[in-house]
Amino acid sequence: MIGSDKRVSGRTRVGKKLKRGTVMVTKLTYIESNQVNPYKNLAVEEYLLLHCEDKECILYLWQNQNTVVIGRNQNAWKECRTEQLERDGGHLARRLSGGGAVYHDLGNLNFTFLVSGEYYDVKRQLSVIAGALEHLGLHIEASGRNDLLIDGKKFSGNAFYRHGEHCYHHGTIMLDVDKEKLGSYLTVSREKLKSKGVDSVRSRVANLRTYLPDLTIDDLKYALRQAFGEVYGLPVQERKLDDREKKEIESRAEYFRSWEWLYGRKIPFQHEITRKFPWGEVTIRFQVENGKIKDAAVYSDALKTGLIEALPNYLNGVRFSSRSICIELGLYWSEDPEEEKMMKDLIEWMKEEEW
Repeated sequence: MIGSDKRVSGRTRVGKKLKRGTVMVTKLTYIESNQVNPYKNLAVEEYLLLHCEDKECILYLWQNQNTVVIGRNQNAWKECRTEQLERDGGHLARRLSGGGAVYHDLGNLNFTFLVSGEYYDVKRQLSVIAGALEHLGLHIEASGRNDLLIDGKKFSGNAFYRHGEHCYHHGTIMLDVDKEKLGSYLTVSREKLKSKGVDSVRSRVANLRTYLPDLTIDDLKYALRQAFGEVYGLPVQERKLDDREKKEIESRAEYFRSWEWLYGRKIPFQHEITRKFPWGEVTIRFQVENGKIKDAAVYSDALKTGLIEALPNYLNGVRFSSRSICIELGLYWSEDPEEEKMMKDLIEWMKEEEW
């Protein structure tokens, strides 16, 4: 099953006493990312997944700067204020695994456990996280939505992916995430957007630094590495990627940053917007597939009907972004100055819309 979520019912305490798997991993590899580009980090994750050795378990730690990461089957526009994020210099990324949208900044640490299916053990992997935090003086529990909680609040969301016999389990650890940005980018009011994609489940969240004010990312990395060796009972070997591997990873990073991967997923949806102008009210209903406007219907009580009737011809086939729409509408020309003014009003409206 590809990109699937595996759910655990109820809440349970997670710790080092959880039962270990009967099959034995014989090699532990630890890798830290040295950059904060989400597309490169996701490409590294995929590369490690496909190149993990038999009986090897890899712990990969990485961070993204000002990034919203959505699940494999989510609608980007429904989960995130995409253009606000872009204006702020942020990044939208889509991962291979399922699950909901998350916000990453440098107050968050991401972890990934990569191992072949025979040795894949989510409880054991989660016990590494729990063991690390127990070393630091924190006690956590697991919830039924694949989240980790402290004091009843979520500080870590987890997701899972399998490709053939290759598996990974990854998640976030919120140390000192900017909650204001998290709420700003992820809270999308879309009463008129209907999607067949997978919606995120919003939860109360907490930063670990609330409970340990002096905790640093380096402290957390060190504790995770130590707990990794303790839980599996093996020495941990640190690995660096060589130039050949980095070249292959860079090629995949281009795919992860592409429009087709980020927006062109086959998740059809409808979006409706309405605006009242001095010359009349306009409602536009978009049917979007693969990130492009498949069909557009325009309704208006404007007296000038020619422009209204022409609008769908300018919208159909265009990427569902305000920039692309405005470029296309800018091609409109009319001998009627009133219609020219109407189009200028419509373009200004499109610039203001949050996609």
